[in-house]
Amino acid sequence: MAVKITYFVHGTTTDNEKEVSSGWYNVELSEKGIKQSIELKNQIQGKKFDIVFCSDLKRAFDSAMLTFNGEVEIIPDKRLRECNYGKFNAQPSEIVEPMQENCISERFPDGESYEDVKKRIADFLEFLKENYDGKNVAIIAHQAPQLSLDVLIKNKSWEQAFAEDWRKTKNWQPGWEYVVE
Repeated sequence: MAVKITYFVHGTTTDNEKEVSSGWYNVELSEKGIKQSIELKNQIQGKKFDIVFCSDLKRAFDSAMLTFNGEVEIIPDKRLRECNYGKFNAQPSEIVEPMQENCISERFPDGESYEDVKKRIADFLEFLKENYDGKNVAIIAHQAPQLSLDVLIKNKSWEQAFAEDWRKTKNWQPGWEYVVE
């Protein structure tokens, strides 16, 4: 058996619109982000999920509620949080984004590395295998957990995951598929 995951990113935030990298900072969805989360419900119509997990950060939880509330159980999980940029949480993206690929193994000052995020996601995947085998799981979270899935499940290098990230290639889609065996 296997766990089938469909990964969704949270809607656009007020920080996204200001080109700020939120990290662990709690930020609101923008009007656009609210609309995106509501529209996602129509874009994935016909897909059935047994459970939805989301980051416990407000932007992901609110996205999950707007898309899935009343349809399926939603469980926030802090392991699905964005990378903790430490001193650089809620700082301009022009400062944070160039640092990201340098913080694969090295931690952001007072924060964590992408390898730390990968460990959180690996732990979460083990939890899924033990508890949701044979299930269809939706996840709503952030960039770092999604890149971690690419590294852990699709065997990409970190450099490849960053280079092929939809945010750089401008190839957003309504969900990315992963299978955990």
